[in-house]
Amino acid sequence: MSMIPSFFGGQRSNIFDPFSLSVWDPFKDFPTQFSEENSALVNTRIDWKETPEAHVLKADLPGLNKEEVKVEVEDDRVVRISGERKIEKEDKNDTWHRVERSSGKFVRSFRLPENVKMDQIKAAMENGVLTVTVPKVEVKKPDIKAIEISG
Repeated sequence: MSMIPSFFGGQRSNIFDPFSLSVWDPFKDFPTQFSEENSALVNTRIDWKETPEAHVLKADLPGLNKEEVKVEVEDDRVVRISGERKIEKEDKNDTWHRVERSSGKFVRSFRLPENVKMDQIKAAMENGVLTVTVPKVEVKKPDIKAIEISG
């Protein structure tokens, strides 16, 4: 019996294994708010990294142009990225074999820490990747003055 749970394959079920993934899930049959029409919301992938100078959000938005995406600031420190991926128009003569690309509206919000300059936020879109840069407030280092010890 392995002591490491298997996250990449079948469910493990063993009452003696403390790492067993076969546990009761109270939300298993709970209806979710996500449907086919807003599945783009679920699939919008966003990375958030913090550098010494700024917080940087990168969103993969393939097939969208900058006119279809909005970046907004709400409540002083919340960055909201939203948009809509339109459904492709159907032609009566077309035969669809597979539809896997998501469509619909998406909204993602991120509350940033207090050390940001929200008035200097910048956004750029290149090759289907939206980059939102929020500069950080410069932390002033304390002035240290050496004091000579007499005696």
